Amino acid sequence: MIPSPETLPHTVSTEPFDPDLKPVMTAAQERWYRASPGRIFWWRLCRHRLAVISAGVLALFYVSILISEFLAPYGSDSRNVHALYAPPQAVHLWHEGQWVGPFVYGYEYHLNMGTLRRVYHPDTTLIEPIRFLCHGDSYRFWGLVDSDWHLVCPAPDGTLFLLGTDRLGRDMLSRIIYGTRISLTVGLIGITISFVLGITIGGAAGYYGGWVDSLSQRLIEILRCFPEIPLWMALSAALPVRWSPILIYFGITLILGLLDWTGLARAVRSKLLALREEDFCLAAQLMGASPRRIVVRHLLPNFASHLIASATLSVPHMILGETALSFLGLGLRPPITSWGVLLNQAQNINVVALYPWLLLPVIPVILTVLAFNFLGDGLRDAADPNR
Repeated sequence: MIPSPETLPHTVSTEPFDPDLKPVMTAAQERWYRASPGRIFWWRLCRHRLAVISAGVLALFYVSILISEFLAPYGSDSRNVHALYAPPQAVHLWHEGQWVGPFVYGYEYHLNMGTLRRVYHPDTTLIEPIRFLCHGDSYRFWGLVDSDWHLVCPAPDGTLFLLGTDRLGRDMLSRIIYGTRISLTVGLIGITISFVLGITIGGAAGYYGGWVDSLSQRLIEILRCFPEIPLWMALSAALPVRWSPILIYFGITLILGLLDWTGLARAVRSKLLALREEDFCLAAQLMGASPRRIVVRHLLPNFASHLIASATLSVPHMILGETALSFLGLGLRPPITSWGVLLNQAQNINVVALYPWLLLPVIPVILTVLAFNFLGDGLRDAADPNR
């Protein structure tokens, strides 16, 4: 039976309409609606916990490159001829039930005449305390100031190889810390070059179209026809052997930047081709705005989330590129120390089987790549207005 209109509940307010009545809003809602776009972006990013943790990891890495000499227990080329291929030393706090503090046991080794391998054993009678904020190997801080202060140092006449040593008796931990400076800055400088080229060429192609678009697309197609790794190897091998390590460093960075802009340029072009037909773009043209202002101030901010994600994904791509080239012996070369240079000595499977700690430089590479990927996801979600 259909109820009559008189029996239905009346849900319309009978109060007179007041045009000055403001909607009731909670404090949290009012705080959100009054916030600036930058603050809203920060709040969204903070809700992505994995991105925040990744940002903290990357911040620690990049802060460490400012004080690499201070953090490393040894100099990057300091050798200990009595500890070739020495395994990592474990840190202990107690000795025979008594508190000693942070210390390591000294090495005792013998040469296996059957395999010609150095065999190391911890000598529990040789206690070597770890020193903090101490004097150690001398260095020139950023090539400017002479100093010998270190965060941690071995005991006098002792050793402190927390990650073992290489074939020349050099501390792996110190060399990884020094290599962080080179490997991480390669990605930043390379992405700067790549972004300038990608946004400039892609923006011009998407906004002007015509012959500009055709010329840029043919150039991109030519570059993308070549296999990436062989092209990197060919250009790296073309660098003069007589160049100094610094010139080699900038040469590798330039190569990575010049070959990585094509994907970003195509993404920018496709976005601008769609956005240039919008009403706000036509309004800016009628008001006399220049093409540069329209592209930079009106079109690019509309897909900032894509640009952010591209940047955070391109940096680890360049780090992996430098690592691969250095691993193959065509990238950075000693005396420059990078993660790829350190992994170069792990090419021999026999060496890896006997001395697996030589593969430890791959750990910061994995952490950095994962951190950039997670941070890129968080930044993309925070900048996307549809989320």
